[in-house]
Amino acid sequence: MDLIPNTPRTTLRRIPQNAVYERSAIDAILDEGLICHVGFVLDNKPVVIPTSFARAKDHLYIHGSAASRMLLTLGSGVDVCVTVTLLDGIVFARSAFNHSMNYRSVVIFGTASVVDDAGEKLEALRLFAEHIVPGRWQELRAPKPLELKATLVLRLPIEEASAKVRTGPPEDDPDDMNAPVWAGVMPLALRKGELIEDSNGIQVPDYLRDDPRF
Repeated sequence: MDLIPNTPRTTLRRIPQNAVYERSAIDAILDEGLICHVGFVLDNKPVVIPTSFARAKDHLYIHGSAASRMLLTLGSGVDVCVTVTLLDGIVFARSAFNHSMNYRSVVIFGTASVVDDAGEKLEALRLFAEHIVPGRWQELRAPKPLELKATLVLRLPIEEASAKVRTGPPEDDPDDMNAPVWAGVMPLALRKGELIEDSNGIQVPDYLRDDPRF
C-alpha cells in the first residue's frame, strides 16, 4: 500500500478514523472531482478561489490568465492549500446535533511552481480538457501561440496531502433511537442535464452523450 507520509498539517485530529492516507484513494478523489478551492494569503488576508484542475501522477495542475493575481501570487512560492470535495449524501439523524454528510475530500498543502516547459504546458492544457470531458481534446483545434502566451499553468506536488471520508448511516445517541423521527441517508450524485446545442446542426459526439460518469 502506497501511503503519503503524515505531517502535522495533514494529520487529522477531528474524527481521525475517517482519515485516508493511501495514494490510490487520494488520486481517485482528485480524478473524480471537477472543482478545487485554492487557499492562500494575499496582502495579509486569506483568499479562497474556486477553479478547475487536473492531475498527472503526483502533481496537480491549475491554470488561468497570465495576468491572474492568484496565479502570479502562487507562482512566487507562497504557501497554498488546495481542497477537493465530493458530496455523496445528506445524513439525517434523530437529532439536529447528529446530522451529517457523507463525503470524500482531499486537502493538499505545498508551494506551486510555474510550468515553463512548452511541452509540459501543452500537455497540462490537454489534461484540463480531458479531465472535464474525456475525448474532447482530440476534436479541438490546437491552442494558438498567443493563447499559450496568455495562459499561466502552475504545478503543485501532491506530497503533503490527506483525505477524509465519511460513509454510512446516522450515528444517533442510544437514548434517541426510539424517537418518532425518520432517519437515514439521502444519496446525492452529480448528473448532467439535457445538452443545449450551439453547433449549427453538428451532431452531439458520443463522448458527451454517453459519458459514464453521469
